[in-house]
This record gives sequence, C-alpha cells and structure tokens, in this order.
Amino acid sequence: MRILFLLLACCAFVAPIQSAAAHKPSAYPAKGQSVELKSADDAACQAWAKQDTGTDPAVVASAPVQSTGPQGERLRGAVRGAAAGAVIGEVPNGDASDGAGIGATAGVLAGGRAARRNEAARTQQAQAAQSQTVDAYWRAWGACMAGKGYSVQ
Repeated sequence: MRILFLLLACCAFVAPIQSAAAHKPSAYPAKGQSVELKSADDAACQAWAKQDTGTDPAVVASAPVQSTGPQGERLRGAVRGAAAGAVIGEVPNGDASDGAGIGATAGVLAGGRAARRNEAARTQQAQAAQSQTVDAYWRAWGACMAGKGYSVQ
C-alpha cells in the first residue's frame, strides 16, 4: 500500500511538468517565414505571453503542488467514534469507556482515510489550476504567433 502511495505521489509531481510541455501548440509558417524568423517570433511571442498573462510556464510546471496536510479529519473521526462507541458500549454492559476507546480507534482510522481522500482532491484541484494557468499562457502565445502570420494549432 505504501509503495502505491509513493508511486502516486511521484506521479503527482511529474505530471504537471509533462503537461506543461505537452500543451505548447504548433505554429506553421503560413507566409513562408524562415526558420530563423520563426525562432525570433517564437521568442518574442513567449516574452509577450509571459508579460500579458503574468505566467512563466516553466516556473508553473516546476513548482510542486503545495501539500496542506491533514485538516483535522482524524481528530473529528476520533471524537465521533468515541461518542458512538460510548453509546454502544453503555447498552450491553454498562461500561461506556471500553466502547469509547474502540470507537475512537475506529474513528481515527476512518478520519485518516478521509484525510487522504481530501488531500488527493486538493492536489487534483491545484494541478487543474496549474494546467489552466499554462493553457492561458499558450493561448496568448498562439494569438501572438497568429498575428505574425503563423497558422497555430
């Protein structure tokens, strides 16, 4: 299980780097521009897109997704589990403490599961935001290149 988690964590950091490079559109010199002119226009449009959007796709792609860590899910699970365990433990043998302890343990486990699920959702949202930022940059770059006479796909 830990190996699977580590593998997924590694993929979470590598995926944004790969996706930023994969989003760059192609620009065809529709008006017969030379390779040198295309390189110069590409550099100029990248600089303009960076200024226009305030985004550098290399920086965005290499920035790790910030982990916020647990948000109290285990504690809330322990409290709920202890309360439920106390009620359940009180009924058959009149001792709420045993049931509360068992319920708290189960609640901590359930809270840990919720914490991992929530962290995965937050990571996915952060990656989607990074992707949208990079996409906006490449749309600006494409608009610039189209204005210079390139067919952008």
